[in-house]
Amino acid sequence: MLQGSCLCGGVQYEISAELSPAVHCHCVQCRKASGASFTTNASLPADAFRFLSGDSLVGEFESSPGQFRRFCTRCGSPLVKRYADRPDLLRLRLGTLDTDPGVAVAAHIFVRSKAPWMQIADDIPQHE
Repeated sequence: MLQGSCLCGGVQYEISAELSPAVHCHCVQCRKASGASFTTNASLPADAFRFLSGDSLVGEFESSPGQFRRFCTRCGSPLVKRYADRPDLLRLRLGTLDTDPGVAVAAHIFVRSKAPWMQIADDIPQHE
């Protein structure tokens, strides 16, 4: 069982499934949503994700058609993204986990739009 929370601790969640391999996403939306050079995300079945507390603090923003980013409205921590056309799937921001997910990063994605100051210096595969 994995557990996670937002920065202020108001939102806490648990996950009862294994995560997909993680990716470092360099797309513009992930960079702007996080304020960082990239985010690290993994997929999971939507029915394996459950809020333990603070679900009333969770807001949602449609960042592009049919893609909804969920976040803590008190501290702004990005939590998960859900898809209107794939209701059985969530994308989790691994930085909000409080326990070790036990997954490795499999790829850098959307490197074509990576931040100009970002230098990728590892051997993880890169995808445009």
